[in-house]
Amino acid sequence: MSPRTASSAPAMKTGEFVRWCWTQLTSMRTALVMLFMLALAAVPGSMIPQESISPIEVSDFKNANPTLDAIFTPLGMYNVYTSVWFSAIYLLLFVSLVGCILPRVALYARALRKPPPSLPARPERLPVNHSTAVHGAPEAALDRAETWLHGKKYRTRRFAEGVSAERGYSREAGNLVFHSGLVVLLLGLAWSSLLGFHGSAVIVEGQSFSNSITQYDEFTAGGWRNTDALEPFTLTVDAFHAEFETSDVQRGAARRFDADVTFSDAEGTREELIQVNTPLITDGGTQINLLGHGYAPRVTVTDGNGDVAFSGPVVFLPQDGNFSSVGVVKAPDARPERLAFEGFFFPTAVLNETGPHSVFPDAMNPELYLNAWIGPPAAETGVPQSIYSLDTRGLTPVPGDDGEVLRMRLSPETGFTLPDGIGTVTFDGWSRWVKLQMSQTPGNTLTLLALMVAVAGLCVSLFVRPRRLFVRLNDAGAVVAGLDRTDTATGLEEEVAQLSAAVAGETAEDGETVGDEPEHAAQWVATTGAGTKGDGR
Repeated sequence: MSPRTASSAPAMKTGEFVRWCWTQLTSMRTALVMLFMLALAAVPGSMIPQESISPIEVSDFKNANPTLDAIFTPLGMYNVYTSVWFSAIYLLLFVSLVGCILPRVALYARALRKPPPSLPARPERLPVNHSTAVHGAPEAALDRAETWLHGKKYRTRRFAEGVSAERGYSREAGNLVFHSGLVVLLLGLAWSSLLGFHGSAVIVEGQSFSNSITQYDEFTAGGWRNTDALEPFTLTVDAFHAEFETSDVQRGAARRFDADVTFSDAEGTREELIQVNTPLITDGGTQINLLGHGYAPRVTVTDGNGDVAFSGPVVFLPQDGNFSSVGVVKAPDARPERLAFEGFFFPTAVLNETGPHSVFPDAMNPELYLNAWIGPPAAETGVPQSIYSLDTRGLTPVPGDDGEVLRMRLSPETGFTLPDGIGTVTFDGWSRWVKLQMSQTPGNTLTLLALMVAVAGLCVSLFVRPRRLFVRLNDAGAVVAGLDRTDTATGLEEEVAQLSAAVAGETAEDGETVGDEPEHAAQWVATTGAGTKGDGR
């Protein structure tokens, strides 16, 4: 064996390799794989805490899972949607779709300018065909064929020996519109992602919010968003109205959630109403949605020196459908020792053998249950802490009777004196809090329009049936044949039968073409699959 034949094939040149890579990238198969990979890549972002949404949860997750953290941190799992690998998939999908669409647009434009194909030399070899006699002059038969075909929206091409017809050009147009809509949809999502933002804040009745990044409890902004130039406005939650079903049927079901707010911007101050699924949309395009609500007991804490160490509402988080809520009250400035409390708030409290709990979501019999912690004053570290949980390091529980942990049961406007003169705590009453989300997604309109156009294009590509019909004259009369360009199309046999009847010039007594009747079609049409599928040549 010579060295030439023993050696492998010549190495691919750089230009050929680049062309091969581009061909693979812009194939429809690659686009579908990229779309699946994008959906798969988004899953970790919904399962793993994200720094852009909740840095505290990320910190807690790292501390609790050091082994996973050693894997997740290098992979960027705490910033999935801005990671290099997620962005690469997104951009490659975009390039793949564009590279797939542009050549097909050029091919489709050329196909529109081309007339229907030439007549096949042997149309009887097509899957569905019928030979028929021609009554009258051959030219008249072809005229009847063209008239029938034009009535069925076919484009025709006349020859001396017959007629060639084709329809279904809009199928490819629908396909291109669908994929173009996907590209525009990606652009709309990118627009919202890069220039949009969303954040949330918990606001107690009577308190206000200013649209500044420091006022948000949670805030996420796109990479190109200038967070120092948020739309200037303020709002005050004047009152929150919640109503629940009190009858036996669907007892406790929500009936009304409304927030009365006073809204102020450059145009002035006005009263507004925010409801569930009915957001407030500002003049600058910021959308304010009502996401949740709960109770905020108002508590006053005095320290061992008799000074007020804390006073005000405390947000408690609901834990069930009856709004049994948990929260903490912190008084770090209490002296000579700092105080803290963990507690439960029950809107309609019941105490029985199962313990305290709420039996209805509205505040019909509110009670506050607390236990107390005490410890030496702590130095300020600047490390943020959650307002919903208590770090008990450096604290000890305040003892009660018989050496048990002190537990307090308070009704509105009642208080409790802590032992050993360390202070007092008073349950002054309760307010409601609401969670509002402020967001701007500038690409939403474009995304919605792109989605509607894409769905419309998909419908066209699914329901339009590209089909070719042929009529060829011969010495015995004419051969009528048809060919579907999709495997799922139906009705070809009926159309061949109807066209055959039109060519023959046969009509029923009522004036309709004989071929319109299914029973005639069954008699005239050759069995599908009798010939080889092709162009008949």
